[in-house]
Amino acid sequence: MTARILTVDDSASVRMTTKIALTNAGYNVTEAVDGADGLSKAKSDSFDLVVTDLNMPNMNGLEMIEELRKSPAHTGLPIIFLTTESDGGLKTRAKAAGATGWMTKPFDPEQLVKIVRKVLGK
Repeated sequence: MTARILTVDDSASVRMTTKIALTNAGYNVTEAVDGADGLSKAKSDSFDLVVTDLNMPNMNGLEMIEELRKSPAHTGLPIIFLTTESDGGLKTRAKAAGATGWMTKPFDPEQLVKIVRKVLGK
């Protein structure tokens, strides 16, 4: 069965690049335009992994993770941050909130696929 990945980013070009890389690697990708949209989609469907930006309107990625982790159904869901931020304090907060990994933009699509495969074990 193909792994289902939710990508959450307010940048259409980042969503497109992420979707192309992951789709070409054989994953089924659903897109969300911000944290609120991502939270809604994550709660109404089932995903194997979430790749999210940090800085977004309406709800940022950190807030989205904190809300997802309140739900028992999402406590073990792997979540990777894909963001321009590289601050150590933010990484610590993200890890405390339940993030599984962190990649900085601009990113290498092949590296993203490698990390996704590692996190999913596939």
